[in-house]
Amino acid sequence: MARQRMITVESPTKKMGGILKLKNVVEKLVLIKGFSSAKKHCSNEYGGDRVPKDVKEGHFAVIAVDGYHEPTQRFVVPLMFLEHPMFRKLLERAEEEYGFYHDGAIMVPCRPSHLRTILTEQWC
Repeated sequence: MARQRMITVESPTKKMGGILKLKNVVEKLVLIKGFSSAKKHCSNEYGGDRVPKDVKEGHFAVIAVDGYHEPTQRFVVPLMFLEHPMFRKLLERAEEEYGFYHDGAIMVPCRPSHLRTILTEQWC
């Protein structure tokens, strides 16, 4: 049986609210999980894991999950991409697909090649 998805039209204000929520979550991750160059231990609540060495201060991990054409790939993304219009659309799709709250890297439903294109293009 095919899965049906309900399509809703949201106001720009509601979308911006979602983006601001995501930005707040990323900022809290920076504070709580110790995403900094100091590479501090996380609290016991988070299993005491360390931040991977490739995730530098001002960056976060994103996993592009296609599921059909390309293998899953992990990217380390600068925080400035939270303001990129196409990256925002991917984050909105990720929220619809996977939900808002989860541990670890942010998973986005797109081909890794598409995410790579977004991350390498020039934008103002």
